[in-house]
Parts: sequence; structure tokens; C-alpha cells
Amino acid sequence: MKRTDIAFPYRIDQRGRTARAGHDAHVRDLLEQLLFTSPGERVMRPDFGCGLLDVVFAPNSPELTATLELSVHAAVQRWLGELVEVEALDIVADEDTVRVRMQYRVRATGSRRDEEFEGRGAA
Repeated sequence: MKRTDIAFPYRIDQRGRTARAGHDAHVRDLLEQLLFTSPGERVMRPDFGCGLLDVVFAPNSPELTATLELSVHAAVQRWLGELVEVEALDIVADEDTVRVRMQYRVRATGSRRDEEFEGRGAA
């Protein structure tokens, strides 16, 4: 049975149907959702998310970066651990932007990915 994954953000494709994504792209979409969802934002899963955008304007420090990396790694392991294995993680907060560079392996396909996620805080 072929697996169908929905693209994020949700959209309609050229045929008027729900847009689909390949599995690796779907996993990347899930990671992006996890990183930039604030805990409490989802009604049925109030503890889902990392809340990275909540710290965009916080003063940058090595301690904050280490704490963020630990909490992001724990959230990925908790919510997406059966889908991905994080191999490297680097977080940089710059003025109104958070950049997350993550190297991970997609468990189902075995492919290794090196992705950068970027989120901006509301001014």
C-alpha cells in the first residue's frame, strides 16, 4: 500500500485536490511545524511544540543557545522520534530571526538530510 502524505502548508494542487508531499518532504514539514509551534497553541495537544519564536527577542547568550538546543532535541525525540534521528543541531538567534540547522536521518527511507529552518518573530 502506497503512503500518502499531505503537504504543508495545506494547499490545493493543480487538479483541485489536497497537495501531497514525498515522505522526506513531509518529515521536513513536520519538523518545521514542531519547531515553530508554541506550547499551548494546539487545542488537543497543548504540550506540542518548541516555542522557538517565543525567544526571538530574548538576549542571546551561550546558555540560552545550549538550553534551546537541548529542548529542541528533546521535543523532536518525543514527538517525531519514530520518524527521524537527529545527528546535529545548531540554533542561532539574530535580532528578530531564529535559524535552526539540523542534520537528521529519516528512519523510513534511511536518507540523511541537512536542513535549515527559519522563523521570524512578530514585531
